[in-house]
Amino acid sequence: MKSILSLLALSLVCLACSQTDPIVGQTEITKFRGNKKGAISVTYDDGIVNQFTIAKPIMDSLGLPATFYIITGKVEGSGKGKFIGRDPKEIIAETAKIKTDSTNFFERASLIAFTGTSEAEDYHARAGSLFEQGKVPEAHALIDEGYEKIRKGTMKDTDDVVFHNNVEDTTTWEQYKSYSAQGHEIASHTVTHPRLAALDEVNMLYELEQSKADLLQFIGPESIFSAEGPYGTENERVMEYAHKVYPSLRNRMPEEWLEEINRGSRMTPGESTKEYVQWQRGPISRIDINQMKAWVDTVMTHDNNWLVLVFHGIENLGWEPKTRPELVEYFSYMKANERDLWIATFRDVTKYLRERKGTAINSKVESDAIMIDLTTNLDPETYSVPLTLKTYIPANWTSVRFSQGAQTNTLEILKDEKGNFVVYDANPGSERISLKKSS
Repeated sequence: MKSILSLLALSLVCLACSQTDPIVGQTEITKFRGNKKGAISVTYDDGIVNQFTIAKPIMDSLGLPATFYIITGKVEGSGKGKFIGRDPKEIIAETAKIKTDSTNFFERASLIAFTGTSEAEDYHARAGSLFEQGKVPEAHALIDEGYEKIRKGTMKDTDDVVFHNNVEDTTTWEQYKSYSAQGHEIASHTVTHPRLAALDEVNMLYELEQSKADLLQFIGPESIFSAEGPYGTENERVMEYAHKVYPSLRNRMPEEWLEEINRGSRMTPGESTKEYVQWQRGPISRIDINQMKAWVDTVMTHDNNWLVLVFHGIENLGWEPKTRPELVEYFSYMKANERDLWIATFRDVTKYLRERKGTAINSKVESDAIMIDLTTNLDPETYSVPLTLKTYIPANWTSVRFSQGAQTNTLEILKDEKGNFVVYDANPGSERISLKKSS
């Protein structure tokens, strides 16, 4: 009897020894790469030369990447701005007989910017602004006013495209390609920077598709993922077309798990209950450096914020310029807090968030190893930003060896209230991940 009880006790002990702590093997994809508290994307609009000669070197010195949304029509060798449609003379003549209305507004607003003067371009931009504000009759009347000046010769048609141009913007495709190779994102801000909402279908598609074609030809597929429609447009018709051309727009990212707070919104990140908050802010001239730093601080006090900064002018060139000393101080402040911040291009943060939401995890615990498979419904050729994983390991492991395909390295063991864990980067939809106890 005594021997039977001893055997039973030994069996229970062995059973207990074979059971695995339920936390072991549990794996999650961290909200941001590197298990950081939040993300920041520094973006620049218009491809102004000072962005590359002043701002970029500051960021390069700190190892910080940026996204540059460029007006491709200004770059030598690319498709130029143009009006596509009927004979302009025929359209101009019609404006003397037929008032602008909903049947002809898009055609006329598309043409007027290409009638040869900066004043005509201004009529296009102002009419587009009124249209987007819902002031449609005022937009129609402004177009009529512009064409009347053209017909009278007070706004002369020289057939010279000056649409949103700046003679000092002389950056070449070769330079842009080198910037991309350095880790910066070069992306589309259309061909000529029009009010897309005021364009007819054929001219809107040209602005979107020609810009994309030139970026693909001169830089490569990494440059055609994200884009920014000029003037921060959120016009529904424009978004419908643009989202068919580009996988991601800074203007809008319609994801149910993402709260978008645009530059004009007074909503604060803490008001949202969504999993992620994309918080866009514009560091313009009248915003002081302390306010700009406060945006960074806000990101670090939450666990779901993605701060998207929108710069335009730099030093003495461009709209609402920021100075060199301000940029040095600001970017240095970001760098000093890099332990908590993932500073990455708009493209890479977008990809990471979508990969995280579209990836399933399956883990299997073995005697001395944890095997993990990642499966995704996204195209791995496009969505290839490494994901950061957090996996809990047995308490008695003193060293952990990570491997995935040809990648292998030893991981640091960390601890929280749940137990010991490791944090590491892995590629989604790739080979199986192995975490092994090593001596």
